[in-house]
Amino acid sequence: MSGLTELKKEVNVNANAEHAKTMQWFFKTGKGQYGEGDKFLGLKVPLQRKIASQFSDLNFDDLQKLLDSKIHEERHISLLILVGKYSKADETEKKQIFNFYVKNSKKVNNWDLVDLSAPKIAGAHLLNTDCKILFRFASSNNLWERRISIISTYTFIKKNKFDITLEISDILLNDEHDLIHKAVGWMLREIGKIDMKVLESFLKQRYSSMPRTMLRYAIEKFPETKRQKYLKGKI
Repeated sequence: MSGLTELKKEVNVNANAEHAKTMQWFFKTGKGQYGEGDKFLGLKVPLQRKIASQFSDLNFDDLQKLLDSKIHEERHISLLILVGKYSKADETEKKQIFNFYVKNSKKVNNWDLVDLSAPKIAGAHLLNTDCKILFRFASSNNLWERRISIISTYTFIKKNKFDITLEISDILLNDEHDLIHKAVGWMLREIGKIDMKVLESFLKQRYSSMPRTMLRYAIEKFPETKRQKYLKGKI
């Protein structure tokens, strides 16, 4: 019996119908919602991490089959394994993992999948090199590629590199989707935790035209008086 077969067996044995129903609602899987059609078996994240650890030696063919799955947890586990592999890989292997990730970007298709993987694979790989793929993703028609583009830059922010985040934030400033508003606002807030002057310089030219959710996320850590000034347009 293959490792992939064993993994799938482990996933199915631990299915929880009640939790799956909650997850279907939480991740907006109804018709017309961002997660439309996504299927959950109801495994909680700590258990998925445990399974990923147990099957960390799966090859790319097996990981591809998991990413092709309609089951959310199988895609989640595949990405957890990829993140683990990347953290231990040499430079050649890291490039292979990154290329595999980019090839499968449209299958990283819910916000939790993006958030667990984009900084640790795409962000880590592009930290000291050309980031044109992120700008391509930022202009994509695919919601998840756009989220990957901004969330990947979390790795840059933690290294005090803000330019790419700010440039991509500008591209996404007028995005129509709430999940992008939240993601951009979150990354801007992370910049502000390190350098408030950089964040305020960016906001002062744009806050009046930013989506309200994006602005609220970006200024969440501001002193209340200053936060209210931004919200009331009195800066």
